[in-house]
Amino acid sequence: MIPIPFLAPRIWSTALILLVMIGIDSAWAVSMTEDPKGFRDLTWGMKLSSRQDVDMIRAGTHIVEYLPKTDPLSFAGTEITSILYLSVDDQFARVTIRYQGAHVHQQVLNFLETRFGRLDRVPGQMARGLTQQYNWRGSDTEINLTYQAGTERGYIFFDSRTLAPRFNDHITDSAE
Repeated sequence: MIPIPFLAPRIWSTALILLVMIGIDSAWAVSMTEDPKGFRDLTWGMKLSSRQDVDMIRAGTHIVEYLPKTDPLSFAGTEITSILYLSVDDQFARVTIRYQGAHVHQQVLNFLETRFGRLDRVPGQMARGLTQQYNWRGSDTEINLTYQAGTERGYIFFDSRTLAPRFNDHITDSAE
């Protein structure tokens, strides 16, 4: 039998780690000033399969990826590397944007802050580093931006807060 005093420090340290993790999640997210409820003229939940302005590029049983036909490779007034629309169970749920370059990153970050809300610049918060992450949350939309300074690559995810979690339901254990 394990003595009770031995378990107490482990319980407290586990509880402390959980509290810190919960606090970090809410501290890093900025509440959106205006929720877009989709991306550009596409609203969350709509059927992309019936639209003429997108091409299906990959289809699985539940998840389908589309490329916009007429959408220029631009976002935030700057050139991006790629843009991809994803649906889950035939409902529009995510946009993935990739970009390259420190100057593009700064322009994208400025646009997101202007449109969706200023980031909290808390003393001690890392605004620069090898990997920078930013998050905006609205009632229907969550925007996540990750920038890798070493490779100057950026990734933006516009997600439906209700539909995007369903992607996880359809990922197999082998991730195929």
